[in-house]
Amino acid sequence: MCPLLGRRFRIVAQHSRSLLLLEYVTGRELFTYYAMLTDSECVNVPSMQPMVDGRNKKGLLVAVAGIVQKYPALLVCAAALFAICAGLYGLPASQQLPAGGYDVPNSESMRAQQMLQDKFGVGGNPIYFTVTSQGGATDTAALAAGRRVLDALNESPYIRQVTWWGAIPAGTANPLLSNDGKTGLVAARLEGDDTDAPARARNLAAPLTGDRDGVSIQGGGQALTYDAGNRQSREDLIVMEVIAFPVTFLALVWIFGSLVAALLPLAVSVFAIAGTTAALSALNLATNVSIFGVNVATALSLALAIDYTLFIVSRYREEQVAGATPARALHVTMLTAGRTVLYSALTMACTVAVMLVFPQYLLKSLAYASLLSVLLSLVGALFVAPALLVILGDTLERFDIRSGVGKLFKARKIGSRTASDRAWARIAAFSTNRPVVVVVIVGAILLLLGLPVLGIKIAYPDDRVLPASQTARLAGDIVRTEFSQNFTADTRIVIRENASSRESVDDYAMKISHISGVQSVSAPGATFADGHRVGPGDAGRSGIEGASAYISLSTDADPFSDPGKRQLEALKSVPAPGPVLVDSLAQRNLDNIGGITDRLPLVMVAIAAVTFVLIFLMTGSVILPLKALVMNLLSLCVAFGALVWIFQDGHLGGLGTVATGHFTAFIPPLLACIAYALAIDYEIFVLSRIREAWLALPDNTPNRNKQAVAFGLIRTGRIVTAAATVMIVVFIAISAGQVAFMRGLGVGLAVGVAVDAFLVRPLLVPAFMQLMGRLNWWAPGPLAWWHRRWGLVEEQQIPAEPAMAAAPAPDPVR
Repeated sequence: MCPLLGRRFRIVAQHSRSLLLLEYVTGRELFTYYAMLTDSECVNVPSMQPMVDGRNKKGLLVAVAGIVQKYPALLVCAAALFAICAGLYGLPASQQLPAGGYDVPNSESMRAQQMLQDKFGVGGNPIYFTVTSQGGATDTAALAAGRRVLDALNESPYIRQVTWWGAIPAGTANPLLSNDGKTGLVAARLEGDDTDAPARARNLAAPLTGDRDGVSIQGGGQALTYDAGNRQSREDLIVMEVIAFPVTFLALVWIFGSLVAALLPLAVSVFAIAGTTAALSALNLATNVSIFGVNVATALSLALAIDYTLFIVSRYREEQVAGATPARALHVTMLTAGRTVLYSALTMACTVAVMLVFPQYLLKSLAYASLLSVLLSLVGALFVAPALLVILGDTLERFDIRSGVGKLFKARKIGSRTASDRAWARIAAFSTNRPVVVVVIVGAILLLLGLPVLGIKIAYPDDRVLPASQTARLAGDIVRTEFSQNFTADTRIVIRENASSRESVDDYAMKISHISGVQSVSAPGATFADGHRVGPGDAGRSGIEGASAYISLSTDADPFSDPGKRQLEALKSVPAPGPVLVDSLAQRNLDNIGGITDRLPLVMVAIAAVTFVLIFLMTGSVILPLKALVMNLLSLCVAFGALVWIFQDGHLGGLGTVATGHFTAFIPPLLACIAYALAIDYEIFVLSRIREAWLALPDNTPNRNKQAVAFGLIRTGRIVTAAATVMIVVFIAISAGQVAFMRGLGVGLAVGVAVDAFLVRPLLVPAFMQLMGRLNWWAPGPLAWWHRRWGLVEEQQIPAEPAMAAAPAPDPVR
């Protein structure tokens, strides 16, 4: 007979044959207990009993709760004023942010470009226009259109090295004419950096591109790709918001039931989005910030603000339903859910901050965006959400439209049974009763789903990240497929010194022309092909200045392909008169990949260290941080496997994108940092409730670890899955955009969150913790002593409630 079924206990719900939900009334307080019943045992776990300790009675979160309780209206008004001012400044300013930031500062390709500009006055990047006519590129209409483009380029002060197909005599090989003769090319170089060049390219291309008199003109090149990416990013942001906000609101209504409660997380997300956008715009005054940071910031601010607020509001409602007054419910919420949100945000901020070690300002921008999103979502969850709870009071439950599934997520009423608790109790029992089977099967499934990641290839982004409707994408496709020479792979080699002799430079150019895939090499004294002189020197594509020189070569190799990489290696292996620098898309690709992979070990060590330190500080265990690392890596493995399978290999039609055989280089580190941080987010939420139960149970409790794990899963399962559902909605909204790498990021994050919330947390984590038993909470003696003294704990006295009436006699066990 269970000794707990005494006069002061009442059975509220029976979740399974061995798990009961009980109420217990003391002289002052009412607690909810879970009882795990076997033939000879009955153990209770308080669902909320804050630790009382003489030290630190005025801790941070108690102070926050006091401020919120005392000045709720002031906090809400200040937050509203901040959001309005931030929105008025940030939203217009953010639209002017550039879309570049892919290149590595001081890399070989960047130094080559700088020397070409400083020494020879031929810096900049390629810009080209395709002129297509069904009557052929040499008919009158096509030639007239080509001359219009030529005249516009020659009139621009930013254009250098203009050439076009009409300048090459008829009857001679014309690389600027397509294989079918229907398209001619006008090519040049445009001066300017990532900030200036896109606007200059847009002003040039806007009046020229389009269809007129049976002739189609399209413009391409890096600057136009950046400009199109900028404009498309702004459009995608609108699409994301149009999808995310209403669908998220419906999801919140489904979760909370009440329309008023559903609006509260959205209010906090508006505060976080406005603040983050304004901060990024202000930061752009001091350093470069990419427009793509705004998209990431909007999505993360929306997801995290709702995520954190969901935990705060859920715990607050839970305490109120348990009988606490609003003031006490707020204090308990801040000491439990508030503490968890604080640690979660701290861990996530540290995790995404490691992206600052990457040299590309695009990745730095995304780090700024992620960091600001976390911090402002945290401020909103700890100050704005509780203040709104105080102001709303009982109004929080107004307009309750719960029905069916929505009731699963309503705070438990005394005496009620919930299908959700029963379901999570069964899941907990399944995982902890068969830990070896669960770990082996679920682990094998995750590893199998992640297998495609072994074939991942990354590369520098080009116009193929854009939708097919963009002129830069159309021009790029034409140049890649219709011409024998790949103008997107135009290469220049700078000889920095010892190149004062024209003969030595010509000899070097002749040797290079032997390399497979090289179609011609332009040197100061001659033009070479296949090791032979085929024409005079081209002053527009080569030159000598003092002891320095540069030559240009044309190739048919795709700069991102293996032949393109081998060709670059071959170019560098040819003996030169002096040290050389290469400026080409292939070299940029190599520099970009190197800028990421060279720093990956540091990033991985930093993330592992952050995980270990912060989870140890929260739990006092050295086993749980290692477990978190392994579990999170499994979720990441599946997310990357999905990216490779869909976007790199082209399955499922690439979800509307072009499968290029590689993936944009900066997405893997971004996805890894954010997805890992989100996984840690849920890890902390679950561990906090498991630890709460572990500390509440006496040391001699039979199956203490198993009961603590079951309690934590029951208490967090429905909330974590609800929060994950909201996040998945937001990330799917990102994937509705038209820029390929942002679509990939949205899909990867959605897959990572789904796997973590629906497979790893409910199955793998409890099974693993059951296998480890008491070792879950183990730490070496010195570390255990240090944690007891300095660990991240908030143990404050909470005012007692007035005496409560005794509970009625227990219901029979059913």
